[in-house]
Amino acid sequence: MFFSFDLQTQNQTALIDITHLAVKAVQQAGIKDGLCLVYIPHTTAGVTINENADPDVVTDILAALDKIVPAGGYRHREGNSPAHIKASLMGSSQTVIVRKGNLVLGTWQGIYFCEFDGPRRRKIHIKVWQTGA
Repeated sequence: MFFSFDLQTQNQTALIDITHLAVKAVQQAGIKDGLCLVYIPHTTAGVTINENADPDVVTDILAALDKIVPAGGYRHREGNSPAHIKASLMGSSQTVIVRKGNLVLGTWQGIYFCEFDGPRRRKIHIKVWQTGA
């Protein structure tokens, strides 16, 4: 089954926990064993899986990305080249195993939408399908 969600981001950069959207998709699909694909159809946003227990991890990731991809010195006329590069580093999709109707994530893991060019109205697409056990 295919699901699409809207997300309004509030800041230029942010990591937003969207695990609940994947959980909702799996529950609505009613599958027990399968896969859940989270896809972000934007060139200045991405998706990652990381710790969701300590909010300082999100702060540290964003700070590290700013060091790796500094502002300025790019040729792209829109001025958002750092956002494009960060989105490429994060990637546009993540796949999570579904077992016994639940996402198979580690104890501290969450799925994060990565905003690098906000605030904007964004889409999140989730595809869930049943597989053999």
